[in-house]
Amino acid sequence: MGTKLLLLVAIWALSFGVGACDNTGQNMNANANVNTNMAAPRAEATPTATPKYSEEQAREERARAKENKETIGDTLEDAWIHTKIVAKLIGDSKTPERKINVDVVNNVVTLRGTVDTAEARAEAERIAKETEGVTKVVNQLKVVAAKSANTNKATSTNKGKVPPNE
Repeated sequence: MGTKLLLLVAIWALSFGVGACDNTGQNMNANANVNTNMAAPRAEATPTATPKYSEEQAREERARAKENKETIGDTLEDAWIHTKIVAKLIGDSKTPERKINVDVVNNVVTLRGTVDTAEARAEAERIAKETEGVTKVVNQLKVVAAKSANTNKATSTNKGKVPPNE
């Protein structure tokens, strides 16, 4: 389990790291808006573009999802959304990432499983909704209070012992 988690985080970090290095066609100058002599307006990037995510990465993500009883649609975009959400859940201390199943089909995310608090449920939904490319989130997470390790059961240390005769 630890190896899979590490691999997933590494893929996520690599994907974002490579994407951050691609400054082609972008003016990173803070005063770029001052320049009014631009010949043509810049083309806006599509909000769900995934140019750095390959079919091979998508196949690997689908395999990992299947092992966790999760569903990913056939598109590259669905696999990319799944990767991003799972990585965000792993990185958020408020969400128990592997108790939450993330299904992504046609850019619609379904969250399934159990969480310990309403806060964790809301946080998982927020993470999914704020993920680029997601069009809808169906939150099926159930709040189930964690069982305490101390059950407060009274136990007798003299169980089965005969009291001494005086």
